[in-house]
Amino acid sequence: MDQDELRALEDQCIQEHAPECTATCPIHVDARGICIEIAKGDFATGLKIFRKTAPFPGILSQLCDQPCQTTCLRKDIGGAIELRKLEQALMNFGGAVEHPRPLPAKPRNVAVIGAGMSGLTVAYDLAKKGYQVVIFEKEPVPGGIINEVPEDFLSQKTISDDLQVLSTFKVDLRCSTEIEDFNLIDNHQFEINGDLFDTVFVGIGKNGVLPQPLISDDDVLSVDPRTFETKIPGVFAAGSMLAGTPVIILDAKVELPHSIIQSMAQGRKAALSMDRYLQKVSLTAARKNEGSYKTRLFTNIERYESQPVIFPEDPSGIYQNTEAIQEAQRCIQCECMECVKDCVFLQEYGSYPKRYLREIYNNLSIVSGTRGKNQMINSCSLCGLCAEICPEDLNMADVCLEARRTMVTQKRMPPSAHDFALQDMQFSNSDHFSMIRHQPGTTASGVLFFPGCQLCASSPEDVETLYKLLIKNFQSKAGEGIGLALGCCGAPAEWAGQEDLFQTTQKKFFESYQSIGTPLLLVACSSCFHIFKKYYPDLKLKSLWVYLDELDMKLPDLSEKRMALSIQDPCTTRYEREIQDSVRQLIEKTGIQIEELPLNREHTECCSYGGNMWVANRDLAKKVVERRINQSSLDYITYCAMCRDFFAKSGKGTLHLLDLLFHSDSLTERKLKAAPDFSFRHENRARLKNKLKKTLWGEMIMEPEPYEKIKLILTDDVRKRMEDRMILVEDVQKVIEYAERTHNKLQNSTSGNFLAHYCPASVTYWVEYQPAEGGFEVFTAYCHRMTIEDEVKE
Repeated sequence: MDQDELRALEDQCIQEHAPECTATCPIHVDARGICIEIAKGDFATGLKIFRKTAPFPGILSQLCDQPCQTTCLRKDIGGAIELRKLEQALMNFGGAVEHPRPLPAKPRNVAVIGAGMSGLTVAYDLAKKGYQVVIFEKEPVPGGIINEVPEDFLSQKTISDDLQVLSTFKVDLRCSTEIEDFNLIDNHQFEINGDLFDTVFVGIGKNGVLPQPLISDDDVLSVDPRTFETKIPGVFAAGSMLAGTPVIILDAKVELPHSIIQSMAQGRKAALSMDRYLQKVSLTAARKNEGSYKTRLFTNIERYESQPVIFPEDPSGIYQNTEAIQEAQRCIQCECMECVKDCVFLQEYGSYPKRYLREIYNNLSIVSGTRGKNQMINSCSLCGLCAEICPEDLNMADVCLEARRTMVTQKRMPPSAHDFALQDMQFSNSDHFSMIRHQPGTTASGVLFFPGCQLCASSPEDVETLYKLLIKNFQSKAGEGIGLALGCCGAPAEWAGQEDLFQTTQKKFFESYQSIGTPLLLVACSSCFHIFKKYYPDLKLKSLWVYLDELDMKLPDLSEKRMALSIQDPCTTRYEREIQDSVRQLIEKTGIQIEELPLNREHTECCSYGGNMWVANRDLAKKVVERRINQSSLDYITYCAMCRDFFAKSGKGTLHLLDLLFHSDSLTERKLKAAPDFSFRHENRARLKNKLKKTLWGEMIMEPEPYEKIKLILTDDVRKRMEDRMILVEDVQKVIEYAERTHNKLQNSTSGNFLAHYCPASVTYWVEYQPAEGGFEVFTAYCHRMTIEDEVKE
């Protein structure tokens, strides 16, 4: 990922974009932030937030025509937030208004002609930046049309308090002053009433008289709408003299010839142009999202219930403290966070994709030092739910997978991160389990059945039954049958970012596949189906569940059980509508009723097996499982062995689809059947291969390895600890076999127990044991994801 790619990805995350209210507000008042503070009862902090963008908060809180209400997302679920009343509450309960401090003085002079709201805002913004500002106003008081508002609605005290900030900024306000002389000087200065200025703003109102040099032949002032610069460089103009639409402040029964907040916005935009003019930089560059604009922020209002507007009980329309708090609490706090709300992985690290992207980029860029985001990168299940939910299609799975590949290439991937999953894959593709055969009695295969390693590990007896069922129902040409291939598709290597290992695994399988004629590949495992389809789009590929749905075969009638189950779609079938439909049709044919989970089909959630999450971050994996199994009170049914086993292990009654087909008389027992532990998963695969070779093909069983002859005596407590630590029986066997053969072991003089270690790859295993009648009694076993230097590996 380079900087350009990072920025493109960051741009897809819209969480930091402004909410509709702020984007619509011409001066971008942080309405969301204000509501957060008022909802907590913190009016003082709310006032500070309001003050950041509102130059004259008292005036604005009384006279704003609230364009924000037109786009407030609350408007359709109870009514738009009464922001102006909340701003008034800030003025009433927020304490004294703290004026901002100006920047150090700059030796440049600015003239503002007209003390209406646009001119006053120009003066405020430029004086705040340190410029020397003089305001010329022909009326005896500043403010323009706001002085026409009735005193009982907008008091002169409020106006005076707001304009006091101009004195703090040392603005020279000259009221009752007509423009008698306005001259252009050759050195790009302007002489006004005898004083020299470097730039000028004109905001004289609709009825004002333009200084003579600014009057064109048609008596119209020409202004650039982007910058408010006139045809005379250095002279800018805005306000109601250009355009103005009357507005009505309904609760005050006040009609104004133009919007006060729009005048402030124009003044702010003109002030920015004048600042750039004085600094001799582009007036037009990088001026995105000035004034009202359309935000990209998406907020799903379906997540919120309707709540009515809180109106003041006081006839004056002024909120009491508690009323303001209640109204502020109605704000839904617009944000996207759609992916985070439905992804335990994204929730786990307390932020959102844009920040995660920067953290991942920085983690990959570290040359030396601690790479603190390795676990985060390795913990994503790569399920792709985030991309499906995201309104901008940002896929953190792609980012995390690419980051893993980069870490592997840079030799920075911690060996322990995915080690257990890769060892499991290695076992599945070893002679212990891997094989490929034509159907017994045939010399060709029209179909090759690939059940996948995890279904064979979980329910080897069902795989045997299933294969025999497929043979029975296969309609083929003479001499053709349904072949069988056992092994792993390589998904753990792909998920680990181990591209070379993945390619080697795939190459080995496809060489075997091609050796039997490239028949239709019939796949039971959704992860295998996803891998084959992703990397071999031209492959003749079919899901087992679609194949079974198309077969005209008798299914068990379970309608009398009146059973309803919630269905879990494996995440790797997210976009496989045909598979999803076939599974549901098979279930319905048995008479079982299906209840859909809140997130299903293309929005389904991962069980934590995907992406090797279950080994990279076991605590997070538990949270993922807990979230999913608590989404329905019904028992679950799925067509993924790992979904079934992970859910059942956490206490959720869960059936595999094959349970309906082959165990319809014992579903109550099957849904609570304990998943085999890691050691038995290996053993189940090896036994399945040996049994099928012997019973179907009449082949000899492979001679066991020396370590397999080691007989272990294990208590239930030791077995549980081994399972929790991801230590297999064969790992313990290898340690003891190595220790007994090489005598590389230590003996405790008190207990007489032996302590030995062995490091077959990147994990060192330690076992405390003692020879016993019939084998070796194991007292404890543990491991660490590191190697002991100078140890000779066999």
